Amino acid sequence: MAKKSLSIRDKTIFDGIFTKYFLKFLFTLWFKITGWKLCKNAPEGAGVAIAAPHTSNWDFFYALGAAIQQDVKIYFSIKDSLCRVPVLGTWLMYLGAIPIDRSEKGVGQVQQIKDFIDSQKLKRVFFLFTPEGTRGAVPKWKTGFYHVAQGSGLPIFLAKVDYLSKESGVFHTFTLTENKEEDIKAIQASYKSIRGKFPLHQFPPYTGSMPKLSETEAKIIKAMYSFKGVATKMEITAKAKLDELSTSILDFLIEKGMLEKVSPSANNNEPSYQLTFEGKGCFLHLSPSV
Repeated sequence: MAKKSLSIRDKTIFDGIFTKYFLKFLFTLWFKITGWKLCKNAPEGAGVAIAAPHTSNWDFFYALGAAIQQDVKIYFSIKDSLCRVPVLGTWLMYLGAIPIDRSEKGVGQVQQIKDFIDSQKLKRVFFLFTPEGTRGAVPKWKTGFYHVAQGSGLPIFLAKVDYLSKESGVFHTFTLTENKEEDIKAIQASYKSIRGKFPLHQFPPYTGSMPKLSETEAKIIKAMYSFKGVATKMEITAKAKLDELSTSILDFLIEKGMLEKVSPSANNNEPSYQLTFEGKGCFLHLSPSV
């Protein structure tokens, strides 16, 4: 007998008075006692949210706590089989589970998810996907979240549960470009500085917290991102609205892996610079949106 397809619940735990008051009080108290804090800028409207790195079941509770405290309704992807377990499955669906059928018979499910997301566009709803797909170590991301965002015309909310800084929530609203490969690489670069509970299991590999940048260095990173390509020292100075720009600052950012120097062209003897993917990842932390 064919399995009956599971429908995503429209009404979940986030729609009740119990959540809005009692659970919000509990999570606020829990965060305060344990020293956790919320990311400052919770975006409005609907979006496809990446929940990464994902190395522990505790990630869900910190993400849930951040959502409830910021009055955000969340849905999250989970294996279809778990949603079919008696009692547990009902509870997961009530929490906002989006059952994912990874078998060949589930090929039409992406469209079902897109249709449901399309019906929620005008609400403050985050659709969480874990691109690692599991709590264990993986060699690459699953990119279904990108296709869902692309197909539904929604931005991607970059969410984190950082066990080093003890921060949970969305740190950037990413607008898709026409280059999927570069988008994914830039997004992944931003997660290299976020420490999961078990950093040896996360992908991309944890490389340490983001280096502290001066105000001038941050302005340069932001200016460079806006160029979407190469720029000369003079162009960077003007775009960043600096009185002057020393080569030593650019050399420092090159040393930190944020910038790289491009050889002068035949028409221009002045060297140019461009952001590395690490630099683009850094920018995503410096700015709440593009």
